[in-house]
Amino acid sequence: MRLNVQRWSDQLNEKVKLAKFLYRNFRIYDFGSYALNRLTPKQGYTVQKNVPYGLKARHRLDLYRSGSPRLQRPLIVFVHGGAWMHGDKKDYSFIGEAFAKEGFDVAVINYHLAPEHIFPSYIDDLRLALNFLSQSQQKLQIAAENIVLMGHSAGAFNVMSALYNPHPYQLQSKDKIRAIIGLAGPYHFDYKGDPLCAEAFDQELPYQQVMPYYFLEQNTIKHYLFTAANDTIVGHSNSADLDTKLRELGNYSQLISVPRVGHITMIGSVSSLFSRFFVTKTEIMRALDDALK
Repeated sequence: MRLNVQRWSDQLNEKVKLAKFLYRNFRIYDFGSYALNRLTPKQGYTVQKNVPYGLKARHRLDLYRSGSPRLQRPLIVFVHGGAWMHGDKKDYSFIGEAFAKEGFDVAVINYHLAPEHIFPSYIDDLRLALNFLSQSQQKLQIAAENIVLMGHSAGAFNVMSALYNPHPYQLQSKDKIRAIIGLAGPYHFDYKGDPLCAEAFDQELPYQQVMPYYFLEQNTIKHYLFTAANDTIVGHSNSADLDTKLRELGNYSQLISVPRVGHITMIGSVSSLFSRFFVTKTEIMRALDDALK
């Protein structure tokens, strides 16, 4: 009995240490993103902030319109990470700038956060945003004929779950989605008792009834699954296993490893301030060109 208690205590201590480590890293990222956004160039695009896509306070998006749009005027819908409990669109203006300067319009969305809102509420928000963008093209001066869903970490889970989930959504723009780009996404893991994100899911619901990995279906969407070589938060198997299953279904999928970045630094390396030192943005641009050719 004493041995079991000690083992339980050791496991609890490890989880507490992990939670503190992750919390510290997200705080560091907050500071870093503030600096990135302050220094991000403001030329070559326009931005319309706090566009309401629904009735609730978190139903807001920032829309970055390219000053030199590509011929097909593709639209990237970006969903931030933060373990479903943290994050805000205002921290990602560097993402809007990075791709607007490449000819893409970019919608960076907010969504409801845990613990007040649990799965599938944040997926419901993404569905609402996608339908709004599709319905409001003329008013927003965008096109929704070539959509790319892009998400980092929890956001990658969200964009994947918009298509693959236990209760399929009625997406008006589903046949316009050309690609999904998942950056360090968790696609099949057991969240029960997880020190970082347990409160984002119903603990009584088995993860096999939630994770997008278990609800894949055949389609023509191109999938680009990015992993960070130095990721210590989300296991590479999440993307590798998803890639394998997508290919088994006959879907288009690429598994792409980005060297010299960790889970959080991966997204920061997309910034125009740092993209020349890392291959993250170059690989994403390669994926975008491949998806839209």
